[in-house]
Amino acid sequence: MQHARFPMRLMCFCGALLLLVIFPAGCQGGNILVIPIEGSHWVNMDILIRELHSRGHNVTIVCPSKTWYIKNNTSYYHTVTIPEDKTMDKDFINSMTFEIMKFKRGSLPLTNLLNLTVRMFEMFLDAHNVVGELLKDEDLMRRLKDSKFDLLLTDPCGGGGAIVAKYLHLPLVYNVRWLIATEGHFAIAPSPLSYIPITGTGYTNKMNFFQRFQNMIVFWIGYTQHNLVIKYIYQKICDKYLGPDNDMHHLLQSADLWLMRVDFVFEFPRPTMPNAIYIGGFQCQPAKPLPDHLEEFMQSSGEHGVILMSLGTFVSKLPADLTEEIATAFAKLPQKVIWRYKGAKPSTLGNNTLLVDWMPQNDLLGHPKMKLFVAHGGTNGLQEAMYHGVPIVGIPLFFDQYDNLVRLSERGAAIILEFSSLGQENFLKATQEVLTNSSYRKNIQRLSRLHRDQPIAPLDNAIFWIEFVMRHKGAAHLRTESYKMPWYIYYSLDVYLFLAGVVVTGLIMFWTTSKCLYSTLCRKKVKRE
Repeated sequence: MQHARFPMRLMCFCGALLLLVIFPAGCQGGNILVIPIEGSHWVNMDILIRELHSRGHNVTIVCPSKTWYIKNNTSYYHTVTIPEDKTMDKDFINSMTFEIMKFKRGSLPLTNLLNLTVRMFEMFLDAHNVVGELLKDEDLMRRLKDSKFDLLLTDPCGGGGAIVAKYLHLPLVYNVRWLIATEGHFAIAPSPLSYIPITGTGYTNKMNFFQRFQNMIVFWIGYTQHNLVIKYIYQKICDKYLGPDNDMHHLLQSADLWLMRVDFVFEFPRPTMPNAIYIGGFQCQPAKPLPDHLEEFMQSSGEHGVILMSLGTFVSKLPADLTEEIATAFAKLPQKVIWRYKGAKPSTLGNNTLLVDWMPQNDLLGHPKMKLFVAHGGTNGLQEAMYHGVPIVGIPLFFDQYDNLVRLSERGAAIILEFSSLGQENFLKATQEVLTNSSYRKNIQRLSRLHRDQPIAPLDNAIFWIEFVMRHKGAAHLRTESYKMPWYIYYSLDVYLFLAGVVVTGLIMFWTTSKCLYSTLCRKKVKRE
């Protein structure tokens, strides 16, 4: 009987060992709370959430009841909704985008644009106020507290995540590029304005005096906007739910980890901090096979290849005159064109151009037939183009798009066209220049090689550090405490003043002593005479 039991025990042991090998992380799954931002920001967050779920983590998302893309209770996360519909309205954003394009083309009065801008500003303020609705719901906050989350992951473009993390006493991780109204680095790292260009200037890291002057002015405008939003929205929420001793600036800067959605192949070199982890291009991946109709279209291009055009989430159509001119320019090219466009079909559309409502952008960019990407300059699209080594003709519209394109243009991988002067002639000229001048493709492929040459893939790096924070209940040893210093101590002005006082006091004492000695010697000389 004992001999019979031995094989049975051995089989049980081997079975248990096999389960451990197959499911190594099952017992290490964390409980993660996510407070996201809508629009293209959600696209980035969704990729992280999918990967976290695949590693065995449980993910809960807090979002308003009215959203653009966030679905209720999918297979890889479940949602907690706030009964609040004062969020950014997708239709209004789309119409606002179209009106801005018309204004840049000179077909919209300035007063109309100002009215739209005021409405958009009010909408942004309402979106920032959503966290107040969440904290006001005591039952919901009690349920969140009882859920025993291990970590809060948020996009700090909205500041509510930092307040909720403090309220629930959770480690805080940012999926970040923007911090309310400023670029994330400026909150935690030394940022000399002499060589770090501010978004909105369109400058590089090489600036003359006049550009540095403008750079400083734009910085202070953004800094003022950032502080006003904090003062009139977030600090009031802070005082109400966390107590008056909590400073919102300190809360925002106290995150354990900053997952930065850039890398230094794309971004200009600058000082950084130990808790800034660079995950630029983490959404990029090798191209998957295309649907049959798209693959057939790609192959039909022959040796000339294909051009891809997409102007992002918010741009579903262009002004009619510009649409006709771009369609005319495309019709003159030997390449095939895939154009993401939802407006009326232009009358000048050539047989070589395919209009689509949606497309697998990453998979198209990774196709061997892809020759050129006509893009608006969003971070996601540019990083995908860089990952796959596809040169760019950029048509920036607003936000950070021009500045993003400048980073690739400076490295010889893109040409930028001003939307206000865009027409058939200069669009065709820029497209032909990038297609025929091999330096653009060589430069973007060099950037692609640099970006890919990393010891760990950006997405794996992001997940490792998120799990690191969960394992160690935070990462305080990586976080500087400089944000708690008054500005005059941070810049050592008190030390400089003290040293200046010592020097001045020494000089005064030396001068007084010298004067006294001189007077004494003079009196003695007069007496002897």
